Amino acid sequence: IAPPMIGLGLLEAIAEETILANADPDDRNGDGISGRPNYVRDQATGEQVLGRFGWKAGQPSLAQQNADAFLNDMGLSTPLLRGDNCSAAQDACRTLPNGGDPEISENIFNQVLFYTRNLAVPARRNVDDAQVLAGKQLFHAAGCVACHTPSHVTRADAAEPELANQTIRPYTDLLLHDMGEGLADQRPEFLASGREWRTPPLWGIGLTEAVNGHTQFLHDGRARTLLEAVLWHGGEAEPAKQRVLSFNAEQREALLAFLNSL
Repeated sequence: IAPPMIGLGLLEAIAEETILANADPDDRNGDGISGRPNYVRDQATGEQVLGRFGWKAGQPSLAQQNADAFLNDMGLSTPLLRGDNCSAAQDACRTLPNGGDPEISENIFNQVLFYTRNLAVPARRNVDDAQVLAGKQLFHAAGCVACHTPSHVTRADAAEPELANQTIRPYTDLLLHDMGEGLADQRPEFLASGREWRTPPLWGIGLTEAVNGHTQFLHDGRARTLLEAVLWHGGEAEPAKQRVLSFNAEQREALLAFLNSL
């Protein structure tokens, strides 16, 4: 399942020190939550930098995320990532016509980057509804906010002036968390283990069906509803899941009403 494209420029504009301030890799506060940053390769500089995009925070910036998608999903080179992704064994791939070097011009690359940075987050719905407000309280009481950090303030020096100094509510800490064996894909990515995932933002999640035509959630779409997605949580999120399981039917409906308002 492709992660939503909304609000990516705002996530990119969260200061690194803000993200790292929420990290607790050794669980020194003893709350059972040990979010940690992923450090990945910056293809432009060769340095190890903070990752924040992708299911395991394997990309450090939107420019590199886009370049990786062009190259590895579409087979198109960009000013950032040149060449092709054909392996030595793929003779047919290596002999196919080439669209130039790079195949995506700097102008087109920058236009796509502008679009991905500025695709807006939809407005919330029913924010003053009593059931939604009750569900918000339950979301906090269950401990979901330990990873799904409600709000951040973006940097003053964001890539676009419209993205700067904004109070945003993505409900993510952009950190890696051990989600248990049930969700493990056993696929490491830089520092992320096969059991770790970046906390996905929740903004816009209530419009998933309207936008995508389905209600498939989690990295592989195994959850058919938001409640199923909650019940797949394990590892660090196991206590929060157990609290949700203790909710009665009315409380669960309120929790879902809150999530669907995001």
